[in-house]
Amino acid sequence: MTMTSIGDLAQSLMLRARGAELKTALADLGAELSSGRTSDIVGRLGGDLSHLADIDRTLRQLDGFGAATRETALMADAAQSALGRLHDLASDLGTGLIGIGPSSSPAARRHAALQAQGGLESALGALNLRAGGRSLFAGAATDRTPLGSSGTLLAGLKSAVSGLVTTEDIRAAAQAWFDDPAGFRATMYAGSDRPVSPVRIGSAEVVSLSLRADDPVFRDMLRDTALAALAADPDLGLNAGVQAGLLRGAGEGLIGTRDSLTGLRADLGFAQARIEETAARNAAARTGLDYARGELLAADPYETATRLQDVQNRLESLYAVTARTARLSLLSYLK
Repeated sequence: MTMTSIGDLAQSLMLRARGAELKTALADLGAELSSGRTSDIVGRLGGDLSHLADIDRTLRQLDGFGAATRETALMADAAQSALGRLHDLASDLGTGLIGIGPSSSPAARRHAALQAQGGLESALGALNLRAGGRSLFAGAATDRTPLGSSGTLLAGLKSAVSGLVTTEDIRAAAQAWFDDPAGFRATMYAGSDRPVSPVRIGSAEVVSLSLRADDPVFRDMLRDTALAALAADPDLGLNAGVQAGLLRGAGEGLIGTRDSLTGLRADLGFAQARIEETAARNAAARTGLDYARGELLAADPYETATRLQDVQNRLESLYAVTARTARLSLLSYLK
């Protein structure tokens, strides 16, 4: 019978390689046992990775939808808050201005005009609101502040109505200035003419937050508030009756704008509800896909424990052989 032997160095290298192999297998099986996931994905799926790839692709898509949904929800919530401020302002200021009449004292008219000036500042602040570093009412130009200052607005409107002495003429001139592209838009609006692009938040859901600061509802509110702020301006030289007419007319206009703002808030609320519903559906879909992925890659704990014990036994046997080989000497061999 032919005997084949290997040298000591070759034997040592072979034992080392086998030991490294068994240690790797032991680590993999230990990880499988603790995580419940197989370390041999290809073997577990029989070489067919298409279903797993499809699940992973859908999960990545849901991650993208999740980020878009969170950002859109932030913008919608901030816009709803701004509309709420405008609604309350129109209601409170309008109610106060309606009470001004020809018999009101000059001090009362001046106080009402000062209230309107403060309201104008607040309205512009709400329309210039930003969320997440983006302007809410600037259309596609989310990097810009859409509206100028109250001083700029009052100066432009004052120029448009100067020299007029009746309530009707002043209101008509103010309306024309706010409607004229060379008036309000050229003087005050720095946003885009295009609405912000719709955002896809689900496989079949798109949301558009398209409100802009030059919307007719907002322009009407700014017009009435600015007219009230200018009513008692001494440079215009208006008599008590015209001042009272402007203040009262502005109040009536603001009450009407309040109702229009309620409609805008309702439309935005519908969009918010869609965002919440889509986010819930996306979360449910992700939960289901995570479960399906886990089932695909799940390791049998009993089988894994059995294989782990087998590898441990073989590793211990290898250590025993290695230790015995290391104790061999020429004298022991000659004996």
